[in-house]
Amino acid sequence: MNVQGKSTGAADNSVLDTAKKMTSDVANKASNIASDASDTAKRMTSDVANKASDIASAASEQAKTFASELERMGRANPLGMIAGAVLVGVVIGLLGRGGRS
Repeated sequence: MNVQGKSTGAADNSVLDTAKKMTSDVANKASNIASDASDTAKRMTSDVANKASDIASAASEQAKTFASELERMGRANPLGMIAGAVLVGVVIGLLGRGGRS
């Protein structure tokens, strides 16, 4: 009976060691997956930030171009620009009134 008790204890220890090793392996894999996911998220965030910066830069450049074009048109035809400004003011006034007469 003593011999059986020792072999059962050794088998229990072997199973316990195997379970510990499997737990450690799973923990390491989970850590690696989390690290990879974190790296991917950082890379994607950086890419999005760079693209947003490019879009903002392009929008700023277009606004500057539009402003210079308006200035050029105003210098070429000042009365037309005044008439356009009056028209825009009337439209804004009508929209501000809503449906009231």
